[in-house]
Amino acid sequence: MSALALTALACGAASASTASTEPAVRSVGLHSGAAQRLARVAPAIDPQVLSLALAAVQCAQASGVGMAAQRLAVIDYSMPSLQRRLWVFDLRSHRLLYREWVAHGSGSGGNLPTHFSNEDGSHASSVGLFVTGDTYIGRNGYSLRMDGLEPGFNDAAMDRAIVMHGADYVNATADQAMGRLGRSWGCPALRSAVARPIIDVMKDGQFVFAYYPEQAWLARSALLHCPAAQLALAAERSSH
Repeated sequence: MSALALTALACGAASASTASTEPAVRSVGLHSGAAQRLARVAPAIDPQVLSLALAAVQCAQASGVGMAAQRLAVIDYSMPSLQRRLWVFDLRSHRLLYREWVAHGSGSGGNLPTHFSNEDGSHASSVGLFVTGDTYIGRNGYSLRMDGLEPGFNDAAMDRAIVMHGADYVNATADQAMGRLGRSWGCPALRSAVARPIIDVMKDGQFVFAYYPEQAWLARSALLHCPAAQLALAAERSSH
């Protein structure tokens, strides 16, 4: 993603989205009640987290980002690592494709992370919305690049090499004795057995939303406060 697109999200989201949110709605088949429909196929997910994820997607698409996205991965870092806290949704068919374990960065804490960072060398995970890029074979095998869309919170992801990849240390059964999953250097690491199929459905312009109730991000995220996001959240509230 270009620096210009990131600047538009940070500074021009309101003006970009006031004209119409309809193209964003059509692009992924979202409309009022989308969070409710997705929550029905994933009853363990926090509905508020899902609503925030969809609102961020609406805002990004209203700014012209991720218009071809068909899938959304939601990570709820407010849950312990030994619980399955990653959901992968098909946004067109409103289906749950995967629910899986996902590791966080060693700089974020133990079983329950408490610290998130955008800083290189922090080895911490980052919060907010990402759009995925291409795949490559690297030190951790088959990996998926992720571009952070939130200035100050995750936009250093590319420079930090924050990617989705498989890892042998993501093993909920073996890691029970340790009291947490193994940890990455900030990447959302998956079980090796499912990493490739998940990466394959998530590559090339899909969305990843990483949630934690971090007050600074919730208060300052441009993607959660643009008009398109606010309209989406209001529509969800009215559909309940």
